[in-house]
Amino acid sequence: MTRLDRREFLLGSAAALAAAASASAAPASKLAQRYQGFGAAATLWDLQADPRLGEAISTYCTQVVPVLELKWPILRPDAHTFAFERADAILDFARQNDLTMRGHALAWYHDIPDWTKQIKDTKGVERAYVDHIGTVVSYYKDKLTSWDVVNEPIPDNPHSPKDRRESFWTQHLGNRWIPLAFRTAAAADPFVKLAINEYDIESAKDTFVAKRAAYRHLIMELLDQGVPLHAVGLQAHLHAELEIDTHGLAEFVTELRAWGLEVLVTELDVDDQKLTGTPAERDAIVAKRVDDLLTAISTSGPVRSILTWGLSDRYSWINGTFARADKQPNRPLPLDGEFKPKPFMNVISKFTRDV
Repeated sequence: MTRLDRREFLLGSAAALAAAASASAAPASKLAQRYQGFGAAATLWDLQADPRLGEAISTYCTQVVPVLELKWPILRPDAHTFAFERADAILDFARQNDLTMRGHALAWYHDIPDWTKQIKDTKGVERAYVDHIGTVVSYYKDKLTSWDVVNEPIPDNPHSPKDRRESFWTQHLGNRWIPLAFRTAAAADPFVKLAINEYDIESAKDTFVAKRAAYRHLIMELLDQGVPLHAVGLQAHLHAELEIDTHGLAEFVTELRAWGLEVLVTELDVDDQKLTGTPAERDAIVAKRVDDLLTAISTSGPVRSILTWGLSDRYSWINGTFARADKQPNRPLPLDGEFKPKPFMNVISKFTRDV
């Protein structure tokens, strides 16, 4: 495994819960406990193509997470190859700029490479699954602060708190794909922080409330089973037209912390496609949504890690996915397309300066 040439890159029942919470206490490695603060996701392609992005990340951030480079399709082009070069290049960038890096994502229903789908028997699927997670976590042992071990396990419209998203993994491994991922990761690196990660739980819309309840049920179930879960990720892909359920979210986060879990904001951005008004008016609403989110999460303790899914609007996935009817660009991130800070960044500063 040869690293990319750096020069081509930037040069720049309560007793059970209590026992489970104790068992899930965060690991003690110095890296895992290092102050995380504010960070952003980035792809290697964007970092290499535009030096301004790396400069902005090194200016505003204390951590970084790869968007794609640690997901199965890039990391595992075939059953016999682990291609770490691109993720290593982002790790190099982080180290050169005194940033920490977290990992995303070991197990996800989406982005499963075609070669895995050629495996027909359950034992073969389990071998590939365990081998992938164990090898990747071992390779990055003592290099990352945390991992999104399981990503988006809850369906978008759960009918019951017990509902789980159907996927290739559930077809072959059932619901044990989730605890298996955590136990495999913990065996490979006993000191890295292990997180579960989910989206669309932040507003008061019925589907969001139901999804939050299902997420809570799964987390409680994992703790009851003694699964090594240390942190809960709130992706926070917010919808600007929807107000934050500040009361419900604050209660949820308070409960998680009472169970001994850390709460991470992992993929924050705000889709403004349904807002009208000038860019400044839209920016003000976006900033209000972020402020409400972080205020709710902060009621029971400081938010020690906030990651946005990108840093500049120029490199947001939202502009390629949710087009505005007026053909104007979406403005979902702390910096605009010219890397100038918006009110969103002021809110981030408010919640990170004293942590």
